[in-house]
Amino acid sequence: MAIDVKAKIDEIVNKIKSDPSLLKKFQSDPVKVIESLLGVDLPDDVCNKVIAGVKAKMTADNLAGAADKLKKLF
Repeated sequence: MAIDVKAKIDEIVNKIKSDPSLLKKFQSDPVKVIESLLGVDLPDDVCNKVIAGVKAKMTADNLAGAADKLKKLF
């Protein structure tokens, strides 16, 4: 059974962004948060890739939000 990694990353990002306490936990222990949200114990290399994907998505979302705010100023 293959999982849609991009969809899972989007799902995780949405959960983290909507819960400040979860965001704080993710910042201090991302492996534990990812594994608890997915409900599985992942190999380190897979977990690190998911963490990198989540961080990249959150950064991209933040940059897009900042760009939208800048557009509204002009």
